[in-house]
Amino acid sequence: MMISTRGRYALRVLIDLAEHAEEGYIPMKDVAERQAISLKYLEKLMPVLTGAHLIEGVHGKGGGYRLTKEPAEYVIGDVLRLMEGTLAPVACLEQGAPPCPRASFCKTLPLWSRLNRAIADCLDNVNLAELLQESSDNYVI
Repeated sequence: MMISTRGRYALRVLIDLAEHAEEGYIPMKDVAERQAISLKYLEKLMPVLTGAHLIEGVHGKGGGYRLTKEPAEYVIGDVLRLMEGTLAPVACLEQGAPPCPRASFCKTLPLWSRLNRAIADCLDNVNLAELLQESSDNYVI
């Protein structure tokens, strides 16, 4: 499984909005500049985040975007599922997938199921507030 640019950038947008929440509505051009992300690309992400009520936007002078809830209420797994569609490591474990005809004798299914649970356990137990507190030097990029 690899998280796409959509998922990674959505998290960066949410983190940026959380970091600057005291400023009110944040112009997307400011987020794009700080995050070194194309404004055109962000304009494609914003309707998805707005449609899911993760952010809200106001047009015009003094407009921009802001979070709709506290950072601790944003579960990272939910954000990534919204942007990615699925986090399942194999197609047969995707939500709504038709039953696999090999499931009853598949020797690898237990492995994929364990990996799927581990991914969900990890991402569903981290929230935006925790990411805000993490030190960037704890990670290798």
